[in-house]
Amino acid sequence: MKDSILAHIDNPAQLEKLYRENNAEFKKQFNVIYPNYKDKLGLQVWNERLNYESEKLALGGKNEISAVIILILFGGLIANIPNLTGINEESFFSKNIPLIIFPILSAYFIWIQKIEFNKIWFPIIAIVISAIYVNLIPNYNKSDSAMLVGIHLPMFLWSILGYAYIGAKLNDHPRKIEFLKFNGDLIIMCGIILLSCMVFTLITFGLFELINIKIEENYFRYFAIWWIAAIPMIASFLLQNNPQLINKVSPIIAKIFTPLVFINLLIYLTAVIYTGKYPYNDRNLLLVFNVLLIGVMALILFSVAEAGKNNKGLFTLYILFGLSILTIIINSIALSAISFRILQYGMTPNRIAVLGGNILIFIHLLMVSFKLYKSVRNKAKIEEVETSIAQFLPIYSIWTAIIVFILPFIFHYK
Repeated sequence: MKDSILAHIDNPAQLEKLYRENNAEFKKQFNVIYPNYKDKLGLQVWNERLNYESEKLALGGKNEISAVIILILFGGLIANIPNLTGINEESFFSKNIPLIIFPILSAYFIWIQKIEFNKIWFPIIAIVISAIYVNLIPNYNKSDSAMLVGIHLPMFLWSILGYAYIGAKLNDHPRKIEFLKFNGDLIIMCGIILLSCMVFTLITFGLFELINIKIEENYFRYFAIWWIAAIPMIASFLLQNNPQLINKVSPIIAKIFTPLVFINLLIYLTAVIYTGKYPYNDRNLLLVFNVLLIGVMALILFSVAEAGKNNKGLFTLYILFGLSILTIIINSIALSAISFRILQYGMTPNRIAVLGGNILIFIHLLMVSFKLYKSVRNKAKIEEVETSIAQFLPIYSIWTAIIVFILPFIFHYK
């Protein structure tokens, strides 16, 4: 290998071929040769490629660490309200888990972005009103309208988090796209931390089991309860200071699953047509259609964001365009089904919420598909697709606010 490297020292293509044949041996011999050829620019590049040490884990400054600890403690205290007051745990957590997670994340990004004081009144008032409101309405299992609040309140609070993340700059569309990417990375990082916590828990249980002490109940009540606030907060903190931790995982997931979902969706729609199982009279099938719609829509948005970030080729754009068309077809079926059910059985809070959501997604998909079509035809850049995604996000926020704060009043929480 050493002689081969020396023989082709000025031939980049041949060096790459040698590296791919046996990268471990190539690196070993290259490091022996390099000290005598440091003046060659090509070998300097190879040296950095082979011997570059990744940045160490960054933990931010002392002020940031202190802020994170304070926010975790604050979120943990909220999570411990049932332990401190005797409030029914099931009722409390069914309503308040989003209010444990999103406010502290929003506060963190308000602090990070150094948002001006006159612009933080909106998230503060929105969070306070949400906290009071959700704890005054009936329990979710006693009212369809209240259940809608439980489903959509996390989405509303997620919008507040987005406001904080973009620094209250509502016209900063690139920053909105970054927020979408951040959400994908955050989910992955939270999953990794949660898995680590679960392993730690099993080890802890096993150790105490060996000395015949049962700690399960007290462990979850007084210790694990802090995870609700700590896991997303720590994940956000790590990602903010170490974007390299996950930024290679999300593109791989998007790259693998986008074509797989396209094929799966095509087969599924063919099966629906073949079997004649449409969601007009089957509420469960309509629910599946809407969950599928939301999931695929999210994948499209994230994949487009990654395509813009990594300058993907024409094949990826064709896949995304095809996936958007299939999703429009699914949306059309779901939209016609919910319209049919409203005409057949009348208005209910659930049907209005689903109808409005489907209409918004349908309009958004048309916008995104049109921009994707122009990108495929080389008449628009992928950045224009991203802009069409970002421009519509506030509309979803307004709709969730209507469902949470207005729709239940119209139906008197029935």
